[in-house]
Amino acid sequence: MTHVYRGDWPAKLWRLWPRSTHVEIVRHELAWLPTSSTPLRIGFVSDLHLGPTTPPALLDEAFAKLAAESLDVLLLGGDYVFLEATRQKATALAEWVSRVPAARKLAVLGNHDLWTRHSLLEAALGEVGVEWLHNRSVRVGELAIVGLDDPWTGVLDTQSALRELGDVSNVIVLCHSPDALPSTLDSLAEHSSVERGLYVCGHTHGGQIATPWGPVIVPGRVGKLYPHGMHHVPPLCLHVSRGVGATELPIRAYATPEVAIFDLVASVAV
Repeated sequence: MTHVYRGDWPAKLWRLWPRSTHVEIVRHELAWLPTSSTPLRIGFVSDLHLGPTTPPALLDEAFAKLAAESLDVLLLGGDYVFLEATRQKATALAEWVSRVPAARKLAVLGNHDLWTRHSLLEAALGEVGVEWLHNRSVRVGELAIVGLDDPWTGVLDTQSALRELGDVSNVIVLCHSPDALPSTLDSLAEHSSVERGLYVCGHTHGGQIATPWGPVIVPGRVGKLYPHGMHHVPPLCLHVSRGVGATELPIRAYATPEVAIFDLVASVAV
């Protein structure tokens, strides 16, 4: 299939389109933390799709916006490549990620990564300080961050990932696809200490090609219910990112590339 995109002509064509490098910043404030806590700023980016259909200038803009946000944590939601993973792409990916000065950088893989030599991506990002969360959890301040494998191409194991939670009331779940949400909700029901959480994912591209009335085609059962944006699915908030890059077709319509910023702040005493 790579011969169809010889010379990366689709990305070069997209680059000629007006506002081809426009990236929207989506912001949400979550009043979760104890009153004495220091605010925590978390950035999220997904679906970069390095390859012949995504202009490098678009990725420059996405990471420039993230770098300007003074992040404490950067979350990477997978699908870093389209078609094959190469050493050149892995090196370029690591360079973009290294531009963001966050204290913690946490990542999961997406289906497109798992279809190719994802070990190249894991090694390159590991060299610039990225921690991989393959069905495991880490603590960051007052919350736990849980990383899940892709539910379709990987080996999803929410029980193993949540086993490390301990006594924590605030959880952020990082997964490439929204389709691990049902399993996550079932597993979280066994953790009585968890009061609230945020599930962040991509995969849908917001349809990539949509209309003013909504997306045309969205992959996955949960993705069809929640193609993009923020939704309340108790006890979680669900944020589905439109991502940044593209696959197959070098175009987005009514599905603007995005990065997300979540500000966790102290809850207001009543």
